[in-house]
Amino acid sequence: MPADTDEPDAAPQGPDETAQQRPPHGMADSPYRHGPAEPTLTPTSSPTPSETPRIPHSMAAPDRDTELRRTFPAFPPRDPDGKGFAESWWGNAWVAALEQGALDAKRLERGRGYAGQGHVDAITVTPGLVLAYVRGSRPRPYRVQVRLRTLGDSDWERFLDAAADRPGHIAALLDKEMPRSLADCGVPLLPGPGDLEPRCSCPDRGHPCKHAAALCYQTARLLDADPFVLLLLRGRGERELLDALSRLSATRAARAAQDRGPAPLPGVRAGDVVAPRALPPLPAPLPPPPHPEQPPAYPAAPGGPDPFALDQLATDAAARAHALLTTGRDPVGQLTLWEDAVRLAAARPGSGLTAGTRALYSSLASAAGRTPSELARAVAAWRQGGPEGLAVLEEPWDPPAGRFDRARPLLLAADLPAFRPWRNHLTHPQGHVQLRLGHDGLWYAYESEPGHEDWWPRGTPDLDPVGALTGLGIPSDL
Repeated sequence: MPADTDEPDAAPQGPDETAQQRPPHGMADSPYRHGPAEPTLTPTSSPTPSETPRIPHSMAAPDRDTELRRTFPAFPPRDPDGKGFAESWWGNAWVAALEQGALDAKRLERGRGYAGQGHVDAITVTPGLVLAYVRGSRPRPYRVQVRLRTLGDSDWERFLDAAADRPGHIAALLDKEMPRSLADCGVPLLPGPGDLEPRCSCPDRGHPCKHAAALCYQTARLLDADPFVLLLLRGRGERELLDALSRLSATRAARAAQDRGPAPLPGVRAGDVVAPRALPPLPAPLPPPPHPEQPPAYPAAPGGPDPFALDQLATDAAARAHALLTTGRDPVGQLTLWEDAVRLAAARPGSGLTAGTRALYSSLASAAGRTPSELARAVAAWRQGGPEGLAVLEEPWDPPAGRFDRARPLLLAADLPAFRPWRNHLTHPQGHVQLRLGHDGLWYAYESEPGHEDWWPRGTPDLDPVGALTGLGIPSDL
């Protein structure tokens, strides 16, 4: 393979032989980031003292960086995938300015190879100038710079006005994007053919030489990552621009608010306020719905609430709202925890025990400190007579003389045996039927297996003790 030297190019040469060599110590490729440690350039071999050239230090000096001086570490070698060197549209515009202003395509090709192989050291950007050391075929790297004209104050004023006109421009810059509409605002942000002025310490006087072309290609990658590099090249730093845009936006907002003036406040004349006036009658209330509607179906979700419990609560809320709307009072407001648990379980439609009903009874009974069987018996009492039915089940009491005393003769007159009295209970002598008098004056019927004290509410409450037993069978059966 013919060697590629850094002498003035007389004819197209092959690729640089040093591309296959190990890069000098200190110039190892590193990922793109701000604030790199200053690399050094030393040869990999040790020539004799008479042959040792003086290798300059890298110009990468992050400790010297300011608002108007930024240092970027060397890019790693690039995979030769055949794609464009830049990715953003503004990075490609920079590459187009380089290639359209070049006088020798072969030098561009070798410069692209230098850039792709990682021959460009850390890059320093200041207003109007890009500097870096680029390694060629000689041990000593070449000092390369590319100049670009900075913008004047009038150009910057037009740029700031265009950026502040649309909030999306500022947002795009903060996201490291360059909007096309902002680049086309009449200010020459992007270079054109011939605007880039390369200079190199190599003896090649091509325009540009391969080392300057390599630096230009790597600069396009810088622009891809941060368009503020382009603005710094044109003369303004990132913080200075953002502060100016912030002040300009605030000034415009204040001026717009001042031009609008305060909005007139609505008012009423004082005489109109105190003047007597007749108000129109309120519209008639809408009729209440005939019954509460069913809630929608609630899907089950992992980690979400139980859809069965949601359905139960929604159904109960609709029933309470309907009762409050139609009667003007909430029947649940004064209930105890146990009474409310019984009410919720009794509101569940159906009488059979399903998997869902068992889960509901278990949850409600546990919350109230009772067992599911106690809750099931209480639900039967609630369905028989509501809160009073539950009190009849759980609270024996001593009724005064009168209605309770007259019940036994009425039962005997109906050809029933003499019921045994105990407090407010009257029990069949065979122990399978019982009547209980409630505070509301109604008789509540209960049944049990003979010989067991396992009383369950049955039938419908009635003022007549014989009538309360009618639902359980004819008197002859009792």
